[in-house]
Amino acid sequence: MARARLYDDSVPTLERLDARALRDVITTFRDAVRDHAGGLNRLNVYPVPDGDTGTNMARTLDAVVAEMETASPEDLGATCDAISHGSLMGARGNSGVILSQILRGLSSTLKHGAEAAEAGGHKVAEALSAASAGAYQAVLKPIEGTILTVARESAEAAKAASARGATLAEVLQAARDAGKIALDNTPELLPVLKDAGVVDAGGAGYLLLLDSALHVVDGSPLPLPDAESQEYGLGPSGARFDAVAHRHSAVDGELDVSEQRYEVMYFLEIDDARIEVFKQGWGEIGDSIVVVGGDGLWNCHVHTNDIGAAIEVALDEGGRPRQIRVTDLFEEVADEHAAREAALAGGGSPAAPGLATRAGAGLPPVTTAVVAVCSGDGLAELFSNLRVQGIVGGGQTLNPSTAELLDVVEHVNAEQVVILPNNKNIIPVAEQVDALTSKSVVVVPTRTMPEALAALIVYDPEAGVEQNAAEMNEAIESIATGEVTQAVRDSNSDAGPIATGDWMGIVRGDGIVAVAPNVVEASIRLLDRLIGPDRELLTVITGADASSADLAAIEGWVADERADVQVEVHQGGQPLYPFLFGVE
Repeated sequence: MARARLYDDSVPTLERLDARALRDVITTFRDAVRDHAGGLNRLNVYPVPDGDTGTNMARTLDAVVAEMETASPEDLGATCDAISHGSLMGARGNSGVILSQILRGLSSTLKHGAEAAEAGGHKVAEALSAASAGAYQAVLKPIEGTILTVARESAEAAKAASARGATLAEVLQAARDAGKIALDNTPELLPVLKDAGVVDAGGAGYLLLLDSALHVVDGSPLPLPDAESQEYGLGPSGARFDAVAHRHSAVDGELDVSEQRYEVMYFLEIDDARIEVFKQGWGEIGDSIVVVGGDGLWNCHVHTNDIGAAIEVALDEGGRPRQIRVTDLFEEVADEHAAREAALAGGGSPAAPGLATRAGAGLPPVTTAVVAVCSGDGLAELFSNLRVQGIVGGGQTLNPSTAELLDVVEHVNAEQVVILPNNKNIIPVAEQVDALTSKSVVVVPTRTMPEALAALIVYDPEAGVEQNAAEMNEAIESIATGEVTQAVRDSNSDAGPIATGDWMGIVRGDGIVAVAPNVVEASIRLLDRLIGPDRELLTVITGADASSADLAAIEGWVADERADVQVEVHQGGQPLYPFLFGVE
């Protein structure tokens, strides 16, 4: 990697870390991860190019730095407490959660011990060992060849250097040298990394922590992202990354072979004595499990195919999950994820690009208001025309949190509220809202946008929430829905083998029913199955990528093959799904 500057021997070498030096290390680390986020993201090999290791680590560190700013810059104990709390509450994604445990191990060790006001080489080596142990403890099924290996071998080298009487700078350099060797060796420990031609993204991020510490302690140069390497998709060790050709990855401490569709994260209030049983319960329904925290509050992360079970395990153990976040890993796209992060960084509710979350001033008072989740300007306008008072940006690629839904519920002008989640993995998140507000909230479990339109046709603002919910549920049971999207990885289905780039027709409840080389053919095969003899109306919601020629071809097929069916077209503007269909 390129270097920011030559070694500056005018910088005095520190023998110990006091509060200010530790704060400088963390802030420098945050800035370095921001600079390298793009390269770290490209090292993340997953079935879809979500590429978010660098982003998640940077956003986690943003929260840590913000929390540090509330502590006295001269107080080492207060600074350590801020690092610990900020990393727990601000952790994002699997990589962010493991990083938070590393920082908690570091800070808790630096806070306690003989050096009450500052830490030398011996204490820092001890802190690195505690960080490594904490990271391993957080992961239910540790896998070598990940950030865990890099942290452990770095800590072992630091401990050995300390035992020889090394200075603080020498301890950190020994840790960094060993960490670099461990990182370069990660492909030899994990065949999936070797097949993909990458080193572990989390481990590469961890090395930036040691680089930052050396920079503060003795003026060693910080690595800069190599522009040429980034252009050709090369990581910090020169390994090539091919996001399309490889489908498996080592995801920050656990082996993830891409069979689990959803990422579920939440804070869990639970008796510490129950946490191991809770982790074992999660082990039965998912993988990539990371659980960090203590003193009754834990930050929990799992990849699973069963969202409900991921929440029920906590409830069965007497825990109280809150701030639940669910992400569909098969459908997540890096640009959408970045938009969500940008909105969160600005302090507002995240929304889809071009779509503002709205509810509040000027809304007429009604008996029952509707809050709906959608992505796409056209859908937002359509929902508004159907008297929806609260619109939350979200959908296949943007999953709002319970807190974000709650905020909109509180601002609609009604004491009774129906939530239309319009996506199956938003339903369990929405169902948490009622317990968090004095308003009466009912979730009508819409899983698609056409279902939401059917529900809104029977919506009565002056009727009670229970009556509205009953009629909406009846309406959505009468509609059959389907959607067309493009495959981002090779797979198999009941409709036949799927290659990357194929178009798939998906029917609610039946899964993938059509696979074709183009969107029109996939849509026609889907509609041939969806439009039965008793159907009279086809609603088409066009996405951002739908073309008028494709729409005309689909309408032409309906006119020829289902002449008795009326077609109604709405411009939705949703990403990734050029056509959503509803048949009544």
